[in-house]
Amino acid sequence: MDMRGTRILFFVFWFLGIYAPTLFCANVQYDHRALVIDGKRRVFISGSIHYPRSTPEIWPDLIQKSKDGGLDIIETYVFWNSHEPVRGQYNFEGRNDLVKFVKAVAAAGLYVHLRIGPYACAEWNYGGFPLWLHFIPGIQFRTDNEPFKAEMQRFTAKIVDLMKQESLYASQGGPIILSQIENEYGNIEVHYGGAGKSYVKWAATMATSLDTGVPWVMCQQADAPDPVINTCNGFYCDQFTPNSNAKPKMWTENWTGWFLSFGGSVPFRPVEDLAFSVARFFQRGGTFQNYYMYHGGTNFGRTSGGPFIATSYDYDAPIDEYGIIRQPKWGHLKDLHKAIKLCEEALIATDPTITSPGPNLEVAVYKTEAVCAAFLANVGTASDATVNFNGNSYHLPAWSVSILPDCKNVALNTAKINSASMISSFTTESLKEDIGSLEASTSEWSWISEPVGISKADSFSRVGLLEQINTTADRSDYLWYSISIDNDDTGAQTVLHIESLGHALHAFINGKLAGSHAGNSEKAKLNVDIPITLVAGTNTIDLLSVTVGLQNYGEFFDTWGAGITGPVILKGLKNGSTLDLSSQKWTYQVGLKGEELGPSSGSSGQWNTESTLPKNQPLTWYKTNFDAPSGSNPVAIDFTGMGKGEAWVNGQSIGRYWPTYVSSNAGCTDSCNYRGQYSSSKCHKNCGKPSQTLYHVPRSWLKPNGNTLVLFEERGGDPTQISFATKHIESLCAHVSESHPPPLDLWNSDTEYGRKVGPVLSLKCNDHKQVISTIKFASYGTPLGTCGNFNHGHCSSNKAMSIVQKACIGSSSCNLGVSTDTFGDPCKGVKKSLAVEVTCT
Repeated sequence: MDMRGTRILFFVFWFLGIYAPTLFCANVQYDHRALVIDGKRRVFISGSIHYPRSTPEIWPDLIQKSKDGGLDIIETYVFWNSHEPVRGQYNFEGRNDLVKFVKAVAAAGLYVHLRIGPYACAEWNYGGFPLWLHFIPGIQFRTDNEPFKAEMQRFTAKIVDLMKQESLYASQGGPIILSQIENEYGNIEVHYGGAGKSYVKWAATMATSLDTGVPWVMCQQADAPDPVINTCNGFYCDQFTPNSNAKPKMWTENWTGWFLSFGGSVPFRPVEDLAFSVARFFQRGGTFQNYYMYHGGTNFGRTSGGPFIATSYDYDAPIDEYGIIRQPKWGHLKDLHKAIKLCEEALIATDPTITSPGPNLEVAVYKTEAVCAAFLANVGTASDATVNFNGNSYHLPAWSVSILPDCKNVALNTAKINSASMISSFTTESLKEDIGSLEASTSEWSWISEPVGISKADSFSRVGLLEQINTTADRSDYLWYSISIDNDDTGAQTVLHIESLGHALHAFINGKLAGSHAGNSEKAKLNVDIPITLVAGTNTIDLLSVTVGLQNYGEFFDTWGAGITGPVILKGLKNGSTLDLSSQKWTYQVGLKGEELGPSSGSSGQWNTESTLPKNQPLTWYKTNFDAPSGSNPVAIDFTGMGKGEAWVNGQSIGRYWPTYVSSNAGCTDSCNYRGQYSSSKCHKNCGKPSQTLYHVPRSWLKPNGNTLVLFEERGGDPTQISFATKHIESLCAHVSESHPPPLDLWNSDTEYGRKVGPVLSLKCNDHKQVISTIKFASYGTPLGTCGNFNHGHCSSNKAMSIVQKACIGSSSCNLGVSTDTFGDPCKGVKKSLAVEVTCT
C-alpha cells in the first residue's frame, strides 16, 4: 500500500473513532441484582443531559465532564414536539440531532439510556407532546384510546428505527443499553380507571415488540408488566422495591435540585444530602442510579413548560447551565462514585445483610468468601453517633453514610467533603471593550411599535370567549381578544372584571394600557378588576392574553386550557349597572403583527431609527448590533431594565425573559441544614429578587462582530440598560479537617492506610491554562465560615499562609497534608482543620 493509501486508511479509522459508536457489547439483560452486560452484573452511575437544552458544540465537553465525574451512562428524554412539530415533518437538525448526541456519548465511551416516552414531562412545553396531537378527532392522551395509541406507537417506532439504522442499540454494538416507555404514569394512573391499566399493559407490549435487544423500563410504575422494569424517581429511593424479585432496584431520577419558576426563588440541594441519598440507595441493594439533572441547561425558545417555568433550567446540577462544573457538588459526587465503584465486586456478588446496631443506625454488609464491603449509616438528623463494627469504632455524623470498600477502612463519608468549592461571578464588559452596556448611545437601537389590537388580515370574529390553546395551537404565546362598546357617559369611571385560565394578560382601553396581571406557578388562573375610564361614544377593549409555557404534568393536563374564558364584565356603569361582555361578538388575532413580519431575525425593513427611541412603552420590538465579548468564557445577557418578552440573537431565540417578576421575601435562609429529609421547598436563595435576570447566549451562536440582538418587549422597558456579561471562576476554596478520610485516589485496603496517608487538601484550577496566583485566605487550626467568607477561629497556625503560598503559587494545582506535621500544632488537644481560598489566573 502506498503512502496515500495509508493516509486514507488512517483517516477512515480516525473518522470512525470520532463519529461512529464504539463497539460496546452484544447482550444486555438483567437479574434481581443488576443489569447484566455480556454476562456480568454491573453497578451503574448515570446522569441526565437533555440534548436540546444545550448546543451540539458543547455536547462533547458536557459528556467528557460527566465521564470525568464518574458517570457510566448519559440519560436523556426524546422530545416529540421538537422532532415532529408538524405531523409527518421531522426535525433532527442542530440541537435536535439526537443521533449526533448519542454518537457523541458513544465517542466518549459512555452508555445511553434513551427515554423515548414519548411523554416526557421534564418541565418541557406540553410535556413534549406536539400540539397537533390535541386536534386529532376523538383523541384522549395517555389512556386506552386508539387514536392516541396509534400516534404514540408510530413515533416510538420512528425513534427506535432511527437508532437501529445507525446501529446505536447495544445489541448492534452501540451505546444504548436501556429504553424507557411512558413516564411517571403511575402517579396519575388512578384517574384513568380501567382504561389506564389496560394502557400500561399495551404500552409495555408495544415497546417490547419493537425488538431493540435491550431492556425497557417504566418509571414510577408499580404495575409495570414483565419484562419491563419498574423504577423509582424522587429525592430518596432507598426504600423502593421493584415489583418482582427478578428485577433489579433502579433509580431513574435522583433530583439534584429543583426547577426554577418565574416568580419563584432559586432552589438548591446541598451535596451532603444528595450524596447521602445515593449512598443509602446502594447501601440497600440498588445498582443503577441516575442524577436528574447532571446538566440542566437552558429552555431556549418557547420550549419551557409549567406554566411559568423559567428560561434557566440549571437545576443546581453538578454541571451548571453554562457548562461549568459546580463545586463542591461535582467533586464530592465524583469521590462518592469512586467509593461506590470500589465496592462494585461485592455489590454485584450478593444481597446485603442489614442490621441496626442502635437508634437511627443501620449497617449493610455485602460479603462473600472473596469480597466484603460495608455501608454504615446514621439516619438521625440531630446527633452524631459512634458505631462499633468488626471490632473497630467509627464516627458517623448525623445524616451521613460511611463507605468501607474492604469492611475496614472508610473511603468516604457523605457529610465530609474533600472536594474544592468554587465561587463564580459574572463580569459586565463596558462598551469600550467592544461590548457590555448598550447605554452609551440610543442611536444604536432601532425599533418597531407592535400595533395594539387587531392588525393582521387573518383575524376572525366569534360570538363568545375562546379558549386560547385551541385557538392558537401554540403557534404564538399571544392571542388578542378585541371588542367595541358604546358609552354615552363622558369620562365614565368603571371596572373591567376579567377571569382567565392564565397565564398573563394586558388590558388596553382605546389603545392605552390600563393594567397588566400575571398568575404564578401555583395558580395560573386570573381573577382581576382593572379600573378604567371610558370615553363618550365607541370604546375599544383589547385584551392581550399571554401563555408562559404550556402545562406539562398532571392527569388530563392537555385539557386544562389557557386564555380568557370569562366572564368579562364591566362593573359600576351608569346607575350602578353591569355589562357582561362574555357572550358578545369578539374579534380574535393569533400572534403578533411583528411575528408575521419576521423581525426576530432583524431583517425586516420597517425598523425605525429616525425619531427618539421609545422607552418603557409596551408592545415594542427593539434591535441593535453588537460584538461578542472577548475571550471564551460563557456569555449571558442581563435584562435588568426590561419588563417581559422574548429575545433573539442572530435569529435564534434565547428564550423568554422576565426580570420584573420578583420572588416572595419568604422561604430563604442564610444557610440550609442538609440534615433531614429534603423537599423542593426546603433550601432556597434569592428571595425578594427577580427570579432570573441573566440569560444564557451560547458562544456558538455568536460571531466575533456584527451580531444582531432583537427583543420583543411586552410590558415596557429601557433596552439601553441591557448589558452583556461573561461568567468566570472568582475563587477556589477547600476546607478539610483532620477527621476527613484520605483522598480516594490514594485509597487502598491497607489497615494502616488512613494513618499513613491522612487527609489532604487539594486545589486545582478549573482551566488547565491557569495557575494559582493569589492566596486570599489560609488558616490551619479552627477556621470558620464558607468559601468567600472564611475567618480565623480561636486558634490558627502562623505558618499557614507561607506554607500554602510556597506549595501553591505558580502551580495549576497543589496538595497539602492536613496535619500538625505540615503546620505545627497551634492548639494542642483541639480538632483542627485547614481552610484555603485562592484565585487562578
